[in-house]
Amino acid sequence: MSGTKPYSISKEVVYQAYLMVKRNKGSYGVDEQSIQEFDKDWKSNLYRIWNRMSSGSYFPMAVKRVDIPKGDGKMRPLGIPTVSDRIAQAVVKMYIEPRLEKIFSNNSYGYRPTRSAIAAVGKARANCFSYEFVVDIDIKGFFDNIDHELLMKAVNWHVSEKWILLYIERWLKAPVLLPNGETMASTKGTPQGGVISPLLANLFLHYAMDVWLEKYHRGVPFERYADDALLHFRSESHAKKVLEALDIRFKECKLELNREKTKIVHCKVSQRQESGEPRSFSFLGYDFKPRGYKTKQGKYGCCYLPAIGKKAKKRFTEKLNSLNISRNTTRSIEEIANLLNPIIRGMMNYFGAYYKSELGKLYAQVDLKLKKWALNKYKKRSILRWLQNLYQTKRDLFEHWKYQKPTQFFG
Repeated sequence: MSGTKPYSISKEVVYQAYLMVKRNKGSYGVDEQSIQEFDKDWKSNLYRIWNRMSSGSYFPMAVKRVDIPKGDGKMRPLGIPTVSDRIAQAVVKMYIEPRLEKIFSNNSYGYRPTRSAIAAVGKARANCFSYEFVVDIDIKGFFDNIDHELLMKAVNWHVSEKWILLYIERWLKAPVLLPNGETMASTKGTPQGGVISPLLANLFLHYAMDVWLEKYHRGVPFERYADDALLHFRSESHAKKVLEALDIRFKECKLELNREKTKIVHCKVSQRQESGEPRSFSFLGYDFKPRGYKTKQGKYGCCYLPAIGKKAKKRFTEKLNSLNISRNTTRSIEEIANLLNPIIRGMMNYFGAYYKSELGKLYAQVDLKLKKWALNKYKKRSILRWLQNLYQTKRDLFEHWKYQKPTQFFG
């Protein structure tokens, strides 16, 4: 323990925080110290973090701003703290997350130990069966616009340790190093990329939205994953009423709804739709819209269901193209499999949870790449018979072969 230090912080928690940051990997911050560099003298580095945090002399460095593409042509700003600062944030997270978990809503799914995006999609799917309208919420620049004073008010309600309050406030106020080399003061927001940021963001929206909905609009089901949220209603008039009230509520909390992206969607396919009425929405990478299905009894129908979204399909295709498989002829088929399988497996594990038949066209893209690779490598059409035999004798070589026959090999 800390001995005579003014703040009692467990060395074991610091070590566990280090292991957590190491598992998550991540880029280096403004000091350009990678996790590999930190590892070279990890005992001394961890002692330094513990010593400074325990004595009150810990001050975070600036946060490095990195812009990454969002997929719609726009850029998303990430704030990358140093490795040491990420470890310090992980320490605080380990102390306060268990107590906050006890108060968070059952409708909140994002960045929580026992919850997942897939569970949120499943809950949304179930609610779309029961409720006729859904409000797809979009908050303008949520992480960049969280009000520090309101956030610290919420933190103070649940945290009594002075050192935790001290360091959270210092992280919020840490300056930002922009890509052009300029330093910008931080007056609002909590940087995406920080270890503590998702927990603080959840706490902010817990009071700004979750508690407010459950108190003043009981009976309105919703799912929230960080700042992505869906609300469900039986009537359009009720949806409009609550949406207007939520707009006012967010303004009170110094947030702003993006009215261009926030929309009310009619999700009952049995009724006639008005011209121009939104027919679909996206949630956590899935596109929800009317889709055909077949019952166990062999009957066909149409229902409002989630499946892999257009943006996710585009990202998969771009990733596949970037590997340039068809020209990678120096590799063996086993090496190609080792290259592709983690990508295929990741897509299947997430997007195979609902309406998995929508993945078929993406599997076909992979098989077409394999066909071109084989033709380029061996320069003869008869190689297709080898691919056919490979599929029939080594079905587990490629992840997707277990689920779909590569028809490109048999054409």
